[in-house]
Amino acid sequence: MAALFLGLISGTSADGIDAALVRFEPELQVLASKTLAYPAPIRERLLALTAADARISLDEFGAIDVAVGRCFADAALSLLADAGVSAAAITAIGSHGQTVRHRPDAECPFSLQIGDATVIAERTGICTVADFRRADVAAGGQGAPLAPAFHAAAFAKHAPCAVLNLGGIANLSLLDTDQKILGFDTGPANCLLDAWNVRHQGTPCDIDGAWASSGSINADLLSDMLDDAYFKLPAPKSTGRETFNLDWLDAHLAHRRISSNDVQATLLALTSRSIADALKAAAGSARLVLACGGGVHNTALMAALSKALQPVQLISTAGVGVDPDFVEACLFAWLARQRLTHQPGNLPGVTGARGPRILGAIHMANA
Repeated sequence: MAALFLGLISGTSADGIDAALVRFEPELQVLASKTLAYPAPIRERLLALTAADARISLDEFGAIDVAVGRCFADAALSLLADAGVSAAAITAIGSHGQTVRHRPDAECPFSLQIGDATVIAERTGICTVADFRRADVAAGGQGAPLAPAFHAAAFAKHAPCAVLNLGGIANLSLLDTDQKILGFDTGPANCLLDAWNVRHQGTPCDIDGAWASSGSINADLLSDMLDDAYFKLPAPKSTGRETFNLDWLDAHLAHRRISSNDVQATLLALTSRSIADALKAAAGSARLVLACGGGVHNTALMAALSKALQPVQLISTAGVGVDPDFVEACLFAWLARQRLTHQPGNLPGVTGARGPRILGAIHMANA
């Protein structure tokens, strides 16, 4: 029987931990999946920690690292219990952890994820591979996006196509028939939409984009936001909440009187336009975009993207047999497999690293 791997990730939105039980031979098969929400106090601490101007003591940092590790372990154990699979049957867990800071262009570049992998290995009894971004950053890369290599392995038969992840940040993987692969972060997907919704509606997200649909796009604000330097940068490039956050938005709103629902409508347009512009600028041959991530459930966003991407067709990865909510969890299961089989996990042409690198640190479980 083919080996089983378990992938864990909490994305930019920090709303919970996605867990997927995966088999890769003879092809990708998701055997079980679930999302475990963070306890509210932990999520609040994480959102505060990922703010651009966050400050934290070493004691607080150590505590939240362990607390997130415990949550990740709980997500893995809960999934296995639901699936009726023993820990002994799992070859390894691949844990992305929770990104709290991503500074690949700093004087001393780094990408920092928390969620102590030693805690995960100890609590689950399963070998855990984590810390996937540092080796790429150390080799001069962005440490992101890591998804394109996995997308190529999982979706190559649909090439020429693009795979679009709509998490807090949007990233594109462009897969051509000649096996050429490009990939980069396009900018915000849900992070600004969610943050503005929390501020004004008091709920975690704008369900189906209903609030955004009640407003009108402000053309001047949209043009101003699209003028941000990030959108003009060539690939390789990556970004996060350090750049696209409410402080960034507030700066664009200064001296403007715009209703809150019109701002939400304009943020939705920012996501759809920046993604469509990026795809067109990449000049790929894609005639199909496979979307995954939480944004696929925002019907207004998907409709706006579908219109902006024309004549390229937009569908969910569900249309090719992969649950869009768990593609990224599958990625980190795959990266764990790459690490254990001593195979590279990055694509230098995507991240900008000096060469292929074996990614991740192995944390063995005690017998």
